[in-house]
This record gives sequence, C-alpha cells and structure tokens, in this order.
Amino acid sequence: MEHVLSLADRHLTYLMRQIATRNAFVLMHPFAELKTFAAQVYVAECYGFRYERVELVGRQRMMHVHLVRDPSPAARQRAAVNSAAFPDLGPGRTVPGMRPGTLTPLPEAQADVDLLTDLIRYEGLGHAANQAQLKAIAWGSAVFFALMAALSGKYAVCLTIAVLLPLGALGVLRFNTARRAKLAERLTAAGCTTVRDAEGQERFVRPVRYAV
Repeated sequence: MEHVLSLADRHLTYLMRQIATRNAFVLMHPFAELKTFAAQVYVAECYGFRYERVELVGRQRMMHVHLVRDPSPAARQRAAVNSAAFPDLGPGRTVPGMRPGTLTPLPEAQADVDLLTDLIRYEGLGHAANQAQLKAIAWGSAVFFALMAALSGKYAVCLTIAVLLPLGALGVLRFNTARRAKLAERLTAAGCTTVRDAEGQERFVRPVRYAV
C-alpha cells in the first residue's frame, strides 16, 4: 500500500531536497501559514542556511521566502553536527527543533520560530504596504472616478467611489504601518538590528543563536 505523505512530510521532503542540492532556494506555498514558513527556515538554518528576504510575487501576491547557504564556519559546523544527528529517514523524519514528523516546534525552538514569524510578517507587510504605491492607487482612483462622474453624469455613484476607494487604501496603509511598528518593537527587544536594503526598505537582521 502506498504511503500517503502528510502536508508536513511534503514540506519537509521539499526542504531537505533543497538543502542537500542547492546553495539558494525559495519556500513558497499559496496556503502556508507564516509559522510554517518560520519553522522551515529554522530547520534550514540548522543545516547551514540563513534567511535572506521575503518577496510578494504575482497578482496574487504569493509569499516567497528566500534562503541562502551560509558560508561561515559556525554555519558549516552546525550543518555537519545536525546532519550526523538527524539523518534523512524519509516520511515521519525527525529534524532539529521540531516534533517528529511535523513542523511543530519543540519548547526549546519555539522562541526562535516565533521571532522568525515576526520577521517574515514584518517584511511581508512592508511589501504589502508600499506607501508610494498605495498613495498612488488612492489618489489615482479618486481622480479617475471624479472624471467618470463628470463624463457620465452619475455623480452619486462615481463620487462615492472616488471618496471610498482612497479612504480604503489609506486605511490599509495606516493599519499595516501600525502593525509593523508593533512588530518592530518586538524585533528590537529580541536583539535584532535595523538595516536598509538596496531598495531603501527597512529590514531587521537577527542573531542566530542555535546551539550545535
């Protein structure tokens, strides 16, 4: 009888294949929760990778989490120790920091996975709440529907939309900005430091504290 892989097994099978064969790879799944991404990042870092960045891709804004192999001696040592301690045994495998056959963190890994979840959420919200883009959408839609009101004579409908769309876009921007501010406080309290990427986006770099 063919063994049916659980969702966690499928995530782990993909993850371990990438770790074994790639120097950089992307985690993506349309329905994955942020804590699932964070758990996978935790495992990958135990095998010598490091979290690099988040992107929101395509019209559906699917989250892509990028990882790259860490060339530092500490990362190589960590990878060697964990590869020996946790051999890849297929379905139901045990990986560092997770309960067997799952992506549920053990108590000793929970704080790190929570921190990674906050980090991924912070960067994802930064892409989703692009201030310049949202403001352009807000004021562009206002102008468009105001013109439509003048051209069509349907002032009640078009002017209502011209007001509501900008308010909605600016409301999203304000909400996401407030959420990012709270996440930034938590990340700073956890010892993360702020940097600016090539696009001028504020990002956080966290210390990796995994024991080997």
